Amino acid sequence: MSAPVATLDSVVPRPAHIRAGSGVFTLREETTLSGEPRTVGWFRDTVGRATGLPLREVAEGDIVFRLDPERVPHREGYRMEITATGIEVLAHDPAGAHHAAQTVRQLLGPPAWRRSPVGAGPWRIPCGEIADAPRFPWRGCHLDLARHFLPKREILRFVELLSAHKLNVLHLHLTDDQGWRIEVPGLPRLTEVGAWRRGSQLGAGPRAGHLSRPHGGYYTTADLLEIVSYAAEHHVTVVPEVDVPGHCQAALASYPWLGTDPDRQLEVWTSWGVSEHVLNAEEATVDFFKRVFDHVLATFPAEVVCVGGDEVPTTEWENSRRCVARSRALGLSEPARLHGWFLRRMIDHLHGRGRRALGWDEILDAGEDPPAGSIVASWRGEHGGVRAATGGYDTVMCPEQPVYLDHRQSDDPREPVPVGFLSTLEDVYSYEPVPQGVPAESAHRVLGTQAQVWTEHLDTPSRVDYAAFPRLCALAEVAWSEPARREFARFHRRLSMYHLPRLEAFGVEFRPLGGPHPWQTRPDIPGNPR
Repeated sequence: MSAPVATLDSVVPRPAHIRAGSGVFTLREETTLSGEPRTVGWFRDTVGRATGLPLREVAEGDIVFRLDPERVPHREGYRMEITATGIEVLAHDPAGAHHAAQTVRQLLGPPAWRRSPVGAGPWRIPCGEIADAPRFPWRGCHLDLARHFLPKREILRFVELLSAHKLNVLHLHLTDDQGWRIEVPGLPRLTEVGAWRRGSQLGAGPRAGHLSRPHGGYYTTADLLEIVSYAAEHHVTVVPEVDVPGHCQAALASYPWLGTDPDRQLEVWTSWGVSEHVLNAEEATVDFFKRVFDHVLATFPAEVVCVGGDEVPTTEWENSRRCVARSRALGLSEPARLHGWFLRRMIDHLHGRGRRALGWDEILDAGEDPPAGSIVASWRGEHGGVRAATGGYDTVMCPEQPVYLDHRQSDDPREPVPVGFLSTLEDVYSYEPVPQGVPAESAHRVLGTQAQVWTEHLDTPSRVDYAAFPRLCALAEVAWSEPARREFARFHRRLSMYHLPRLEAFGVEFRPLGGPHPWQTRPDIPGNPR
């Protein structure tokens, strides 16, 4: 795939203001850099590796990244002037400088997205001016590591791709019924037992099969510290999730006493869906997960930590004499209210340590209001986000139908493992994160939006690439650009002419706009469209 010479209007996400000039600036052997140290280092390492140019750092470079928050008042914003003799960037903060550097890399064309030179250039950038800043502070993507484990190198690569699209939050789903992926010192069975399952459901719907090959893996503390550090270098915040009090079967398989029947030995679940097994509400179980979260806090410096709280069946609590007695002892009117009680204990623990809890929108229906300062991830449509914003809670909008990227991308029968709703590239691009039901005075409560990449049917890095791209490019523009600046036809043109060749050069196995390649289809695995 070849691409024409870039224009200032070839950038994804589209900048807020563009004024094209005449002429070009050309990177040469003698081109130098100066300014914000982390940005200079990233540009020299990344663009220098792709171009083969030394891009030496000097006191006053040809390309300069300056911090000037007075002249660039918006957080993560930047202004760039490109002339025939150099590039001057003024940025509000280091993140803004990094976004500017990513813009320059896009303007250099697909070869600048490679890891080693494939030619001698010329390395030309069109002259002009760009002023840019994001619409939302939370521009994220959720990645499920519990259903299918991804090697650490793939997460580092995914961080690079988020940063390249000016997305700044990576929400890692680390635990679920089908796997526990985070090492916790002193609790070895969580990874000795909980990180491995004997097989996996294959496909979806009534014709789903079973793959008997064992699957699993986990990340050591050193692995996670490396991921967090690497993400910080790319101005991406890693938000960890440990899901409670449901979606816990991997933990229950590891330590049966955490469940409603301590004598029952479960296995790490090999099916998809919602397991009926939940945590009990004993103080020992609360203390166990406080210990887990304390390790999470020591590993992840992010202000926000996700406690899950979604899809919690109450049947076991209602049928367990032990849980019924426990709910009465706690003064709860019914066992189902153990859901809210347990979440409050976890959230209070996090808030008491200076962090903020994020929970899926079921935390609004868990039997009691979430503690002040909680953040609601609205996934069951937009109603949860509207309730949260009007009720004084911050919210991240991630409704299933438009922004779940594991859902099928077309009605083409060749789509691999077609599940969920139809969510086309245009559907994602047309999404508006601030629902109409949010009053103007509460609109600031919408922190932003994030895509969800659930991996029940994404069992390889190639399948993750196929599901995420190019729809994640569309979501990046939704999160970055004001609605008045968005037009699908122009986005589609930028994507097809300029940006997909960049992704191809980077090595992304994206879904072609015209449909899957033959080798991307999975005709032997059934889906379950909705």
